[in-house]
Amino acid sequence: MFHRIAYAVSVLLILGGCQSMQIDDFKGTTPTLVLEEYFAGKTKAWGIFEDRFGNLRRQFVVDITGEWDGTTLTLDERFDYADGEKDQRVWRIEKVGENSYVGRASDVIGTAEGQTEGSAFSWTYEMELNIQGHDVKVRFDDWMFLQPDGVMVNRAHVTKFGIELGTVTLFFQKRNAQKADTDEDREAA
Repeated sequence: MFHRIAYAVSVLLILGGCQSMQIDDFKGTTPTLVLEEYFAGKTKAWGIFEDRFGNLRRQFVVDITGEWDGTTLTLDERFDYADGEKDQRVWRIEKVGENSYVGRASDVIGTAEGQTEGSAFSWTYEMELNIQGHDVKVRFDDWMFLQPDGVMVNRAHVTKFGIELGTVTLFFQKRNAQKADTDEDREAA
């Protein structure tokens, strides 16, 4: 009997340790993230992609312009990769509930579905990526965490058939309209 109880407790402890992060874990955390408020206007992001072994594969900067019309947040993302590649993605994110969102973009398969709670936003989606000339369908488990002073940390695990391919990490910062974005802007002023 003792062995059965010890075994059951061991299994529960192991399974409890495997529990993944849930959006409800962030109830009441601050600062409170209101997605459509955060991304309205200009935002800049700096990001990296690491493969599943932790090797840095890509670095990029994203300039984002967001417009909120009362129901839909449109995000125009302009990517500038360190290797010279440029890309653009336009998200249309609809607020479908108090904390619920549905997003669409041309390379997203179906819809992205997400929720905010406290300082966090989580959403999952499938995307068609061009990797070395081949279109590959991957899944994103995407989490954003608002920090004080308008900085947001974004971490997305990228998988295919449940196998992790890598992790995307970004840092977002709201752009201050009063401040020049680059040294060139300051010199031109």
